Amino acid sequence: MSRSPRVLPNPNALAWLVLSFALIALDQVSKSLAVAKLAFQQPVAFVPGFWNWTLTHNTGAAFSFLADAGGWQHNLFIALAILISVVLAVALRRTARDEWHTALPFALIIAGALGNVIDRFRLGYVIDFIQWYWRDFQWPVFNLADSCIVVGALLMVWFSLRHPRGHKLA
Repeated sequence: MSRSPRVLPNPNALAWLVLSFALIALDQVSKSLAVAKLAFQQPVAFVPGFWNWTLTHNTGAAFSFLADAGGWQHNLFIALAILISVVLAVALRRTARDEWHTALPFALIIAGALGNVIDRFRLGYVIDFIQWYWRDFQWPVFNLADSCIVVGALLMVWFSLRHPRGHKLA
């Protein structure tokens, strides 16, 4: 009697959370360095004419959205970040590990959301310190966690347009 080979289940993408945790750690270290080395709201040129290090505190969301809302937004942003992270972690569990085009953006967004939640829990605001500008245009000051969210969201859109659901990337 011949035995059929044992088929191993396709591992899920939860392993991508290792990337999330590494980015959260890097985000927190970078924020600690910014607090230790920068004076509050005093720009330090890094690439003159384009990039400053500028320590700020953001009580709002992206681009200081609702920063002056009176405080109720603090718990809303924490709840949203945790909810989004849980939903994406569940999605990672249902995603095959080799589907990096799905897993990578989810891992980045989770890292960014939780990196900023840590600040909100600890401090009541998010530490931002990267300021890009060109002549009179100034991009809102941001941090590594914000970058993870934006890059993750852009990758989600990019991959969904280039590789519709059901089309497996090689």
